Amino acid sequence: MAQMGRPRNFDRDHAVDQALHLFWQHGYDATSLAQLKAGLGGGISAPSFYAAFGSKEALFDECVQRYLATYAQVTECLWDETLAPRQAIETALRQSARMQCEDGHPKGCMVALGVMSAPSPENARVADTLTQSRLRTRAGMVACVERAMRDGQLPDSVDPAVMATVFDSFLQGVSILARDNVPHSVIDAAITQVLMTWDGAASIVAPRAHLKHTRD
Repeated sequence: MAQMGRPRNFDRDHAVDQALHLFWQHGYDATSLAQLKAGLGGGISAPSFYAAFGSKEALFDECVQRYLATYAQVTECLWDETLAPRQAIETALRQSARMQCEDGHPKGCMVALGVMSAPSPENARVADTLTQSRLRTRAGMVACVERAMRDGQLPDSVDPAVMATVFDSFLQGVSILARDNVPHSVIDAAITQVLMTWDGAASIVAPRAHLKHTRD
């Protein structure tokens, strides 16, 4: 009996979404070709899989790009200068936490979990885009802190990289909490707590401004 090819009702766009969920849940190395073929609707042969997507690596790259263009947009507000710096960081944290905890897709963040399920050395290149995305998010947080310092909302004594790391490390940790089914309400309350780091530093500015006004 001849091997089945691509099913007649094969929907490539839907297939990429299904593959995205598999890679998101299991990581690149742990997601087998057999899992992908089954997840794409079943009945698709290996030759048809390669004809449709080129390779497992190419499909992963396409899935990452789709993730970055959709789910990962929750942190793009870090670059929105119409938002106050603190508001931009708070919005990024709350939107990301909400997305990572919601139903309908794997819990956590694919960009963060890509580190834990890192590819084997010979396939390390496939993680490059995820690494660049994490670097961009961190840079956005640094930019928010620097902007707040320029605007006099944070004191000059703040180290932008250090403060950004506080928020970035929290954000990375949300993925594990979400996978452990920690309720979104608890994580959201924790965001309020971690933002006290910003508020504590900002409270130093107000007395100094008041003192300067009194002297003038």
